[in-house]
Amino acid sequence: MKKKLLSVLLVAVMAVSMAACAQNADSEKTADEGDKAAASDGYELALITDVGTIDDKSFNQGSWEGLEEYAKEYDITHKYYKPTEKSSEACLTAIDLAVKGGAKVIVTPGFLFEEPIYDAQTKYPDVTFLLLDGAPHQGDYNYDIKSNTSSVFYAEEQAGYLAGYAAVVEGYTQLGFMGGIAVPAVIRFGYGFIQGADQAAKDLSVTGVNVKYTYVGNFDASPENMAKAASWYNEGTEIIFACGGGVGNSVMKAAETAGTKVIGVDVDQSAESETVITSATKNLGKTVYDTLASYYDNTFEGGKITTLTAKEGGVQLPMENSRFTKFDQATYDTIYAGLADGSTKVENDTIGDDATKVPTEIVTVELIQ
Repeated sequence: MKKKLLSVLLVAVMAVSMAACAQNADSEKTADEGDKAAASDGYELALITDVGTIDDKSFNQGSWEGLEEYAKEYDITHKYYKPTEKSSEACLTAIDLAVKGGAKVIVTPGFLFEEPIYDAQTKYPDVTFLLLDGAPHQGDYNYDIKSNTSSVFYAEEQAGYLAGYAAVVEGYTQLGFMGGIAVPAVIRFGYGFIQGADQAAKDLSVTGVNVKYTYVGNFDASPENMAKAASWYNEGTEIIFACGGGVGNSVMKAAETAGTKVIGVDVDQSAESETVITSATKNLGKTVYDTLASYYDNTFEGGKITTLTAKEGGVQLPMENSRFTKFDQATYDTIYAGLADGSTKVENDTIGDDATKVPTEIVTVELIQ
């Protein structure tokens, strides 16, 4: 009896200690916090973050908000977990922890989970997985998606197109694209941005539109990224499409100093800085919410890969919070309709990894190392 009481007290102390470090009531669990703690949690819905944080104002946060909305609406226990490092092993360990903690549905945002989910979907056939921006595969890219897994991609090139078109309509001709890492989703955003700017320039008979283009090699808010953005602004860049998680925070700080503008990404980032005039968003929250709804009403369709486009409302600009002075709702609706019905075609990453090869008539692309 004494031993049992001591164990209960120890678990209580651990719970109080972890709660003190939590960012919210549904606190983050790292994969090294121990199986004993996980087994006592009993959280039915789980999200595993990628290299970013749950409050990254980007991919992780957008996904978490959809899960949290559904969970709170239907009073379902939920938690997010963060891998201890950027590796497939750490991601799979975090998934293990979530399953041991009682997860029935696990959401994983980002390409880093492609290999871990390949293993997890077989290891845990009774758990449902939602993989955003990725498809399960082995290290040799042998793809296989099981019936308990849904893989969802987005037409980021369309969201980028909308942002590029709006930027030129707003009167900007010296544009910048600062991506994080050159992964497919980031590349698609960038290529679409170039094409949207080019089409707006043609429609408005604007000349001299230039795009500085780079991938900084990380998704971090750092002095180096801020310095790069500052140098672009000092050289005459008027607005930068910041497409790289924490990179956006660095660009916003540089824009605040320079008195220039920023385009956000993934989620509506207008609240982050007055410099953000709009954001090229993916409807992450709705995707997660709808997938959870399908799980609980027994209509979940696993075993397939889906790409959400403008037609499904998968990508958009948050017009209600955008700080436009010229690009109005009517123009947006017209451009969006063309994307939705397929009459406007936008090239994506399938054309290669060289941004200067993106087809343009007016826009000049300058690659920056």
